[in-house]
Amino acid sequence: MFKKTVLLLALAGASLTTLAAELRVMTHSSFSLPKERIAEFEKQSGAKLAIIKGGDAGEMLNKLILTRANPVADVVYGIDNTLIGKANAAGVLEPTSSKVGRNVATASLPGAVAVDYGYVTLNIDKAWFANSKLPLPATLDDLAKPAYKNLLVVENPATSSPGLAFLLATIAGKGEEGAFQWWGKLRDNGLKVAKGWSEAYYTDFTRNGGARPIVVSYATSPAAEVFYSKEKLAESPTANLALKGGVFMQVEGVARVKGGQQPALAQQFVDFLRGEAVQKELQTSMWMYPAVAGVALAPVFKHAEQPASFSNPDLKAMQHKTAAWVSRWTRLVIKNAP
Repeated sequence: MFKKTVLLLALAGASLTTLAAELRVMTHSSFSLPKERIAEFEKQSGAKLAIIKGGDAGEMLNKLILTRANPVADVVYGIDNTLIGKANAAGVLEPTSSKVGRNVATASLPGAVAVDYGYVTLNIDKAWFANSKLPLPATLDDLAKPAYKNLLVVENPATSSPGLAFLLATIAGKGEEGAFQWWGKLRDNGLKVAKGWSEAYYTDFTRNGGARPIVVSYATSPAAEVFYSKEKLAESPTANLALKGGVFMQVEGVARVKGGQQPALAQQFVDFLRGEAVQKELQTSMWMYPAVAGVALAPVFKHAEQPASFSNPDLKAMQHKTAAWVSRWTRLVIKNAP
């Protein structure tokens, strides 16, 4: 009887320990899933999720690097293909895989598991162009012509993920020297630089009361315009302008953090993000495409036309040259601005 009681107490204690386990998940500031999904994972795993918002993806990675001797997270979501090389070189990730689902052909992220992908591209205000009678630019070079003076706003690649992605696309599309020559012409043609996406889209873009009808945004932004509109819209008031050399494919992933305290729970969370329920809901919570093949797209994504092609530098080039490219861009566009 005594042994049985001790055994029951031990089992109860183990159960309480499991229920009290905490999984520390570091994410970038745009991470957003319905509370129901979070509660579902906690119920399945018996663990409590502690979501740690690490700021922009680059800032988040820097925090992981600075705390690698004593990791502040067990798993990280939001490191993308512009940062994966830096993360691997810094040794902050435990090589991670998942047997859940099959990747879409274009979604690869060495050392991490792809969760979603999207495209950074130009967006235009359809009504502005209709009223102005100005034809849409057909190439990036058109944007440097007098007819398009003072029409474009971009985000600073030193402080903004989409700004960096757009810079990288121009370098891949035009070649390094060609891209920076183009940026110089753009600067002289009235280019406006915003600190981040929110400022560019909600302050400078004409759709929201600004003066610039062309903005660097996402291929899913037109769908989001329809989704969040107070009116029932048959079509989006904005559209993608997928010019050659002006589209970047971003892949976001999840990985276990090296030295994390909960490796088993971290792997469970990795697989959870690949599950169909999350893959469906991230579409209208984070406005990204599902990385798992076969997941149905949300109906509103019919307004989010996927670009036919994109321009990405290779991963090694992004790892080793991005800092120098951003520094050169800053000297050219910001410090030498008229």
